[in-house]
Amino acid sequence: MKGILYLLPNTLGDPDTGTSIPAGIRTRVKEIRVFIVENLRSARRYLKMLDRSMEIDRLIFHELNEHTPPELIPSFLQELLDGSDAAIITEAGVPGVADPGTAVIRLAHEKGIRVIPLTGPSSILLSLMASGLNGQQFRFHGYLPINQSERKRKIREMEKDLKRSGETQIFIEAPYRNDQLMADLVETCDPSTMFCIAADITLESEYIRTRSIGSWRKKIPSLHKRPAVFLLGK
Repeated sequence: MKGILYLLPNTLGDPDTGTSIPAGIRTRVKEIRVFIVENLRSARRYLKMLDRSMEIDRLIFHELNEHTPPELIPSFLQELLDGSDAAIITEAGVPGVADPGTAVIRLAHEKGIRVIPLTGPSSILLSLMASGLNGQQFRFHGYLPINQSERKRKIREMEKDLKRSGETQIFIEAPYRNDQLMADLVETCDPSTMFCIAADITLESEYIRTRSIGSWRKKIPSLHKRPAVFLLGK
């Protein structure tokens, strides 16, 4: 029989796993010896936080990130094909959403391997929940273009789609480029467009505010190096 591929959620930066990671996951982790991870060092540290008795050096790790050669990915499923369970761990939140683990998940389905998602924090859903914007219809764009002119063009496209469909537009940015994004947003968007900033979700420094672009123009907060989700809405 083939093993099961579990999608193991991570915290959104909170060092106390007890506040955001369900207790049942600790029990599940003890039964798994193969892990497909985005970053080896942080994954080892996270597993040790979940179970201090875990013998990390006896585990098998496969590292999957933007530097992983695509031709190497199929080999990550070998233990699963041989009957062992495995788990994917992303750097933050849930695997498969804005995460390179998608490539393994898709391949697992092709190979007839059962995939089980485990409950955990998703910054995208948590920000949408708290925004007060349209939660019935929404679209996630991931990262916006790095080039400023292309980024502004994308912002205009999202605002146009928002006005046409009413869909909340959700997107993210590398934390060190947050302030640049904020400046472009308040300059580009209509003053009446609603805009939500959801930063440091689940942390003590959590900051979630929804205001019109016109209101944000009066005072733009600095979000430099703070993980954040951004939402445009009506």
